[in-house]
Amino acid sequence: MGKLIRRVVSGHNAEGKSVFILEGQAPRTYSRGPGSAVITQLWETRTSPADNRGTDDATNHPYRLPPPQNGSVFRVIEYPPDEQRLAALERERTAQDDGSGRGAALDRGNPRHPGFHKTNSVDYVIVLSGEIYALMDEGEVLLKPGDVLIQRGTNHAWSNRSGEPARLAFVLIDAAPL
Repeated sequence: MGKLIRRVVSGHNAEGKSVFILEGQAPRTYSRGPGSAVITQLWETRTSPADNRGTDDATNHPYRLPPPQNGSVFRVIEYPPDEQRLAALERERTAQDDGSGRGAALDRGNPRHPGFHKTNSVDYVIVLSGEIYALMDEGEVLLKPGDVLIQRGTNHAWSNRSGEPARLAFVLIDAAPL
């Protein structure tokens, strides 16, 4: 399992004062098994503009890749090296729809990498540690800690060719389909 992430969430009390409403290990971590990426859900919004009322944990639902319609999602993903992950992707080849009706378009037959997919979102990606290649249908670029990628609804994959895990922070914002 990936590195645990401490999450602190602010909100408002009954008097309208700012308070901390949640603190501790992020409770929603997903992995499809050995060699798979480890995904930690940190927060989600379901409207735009976002609704900052309430104290419920916005991540308390089954995992889905894309953000909600008119919403956003914030997560950290730890990608193992491809020498482990490619076998896991092969096992996932028959991936099912996430039930939202807005699942990722999988392109598992892409000869460049079995992790190709796209969502109707704009994704802000920040490399936290390690290094990873961002692959497009045409071209690739090596991303290192501190690098940022703005991924705009394109077919893409992640390839970790190093011997160490790569940790990336993602903010996905719902976007109109192309």
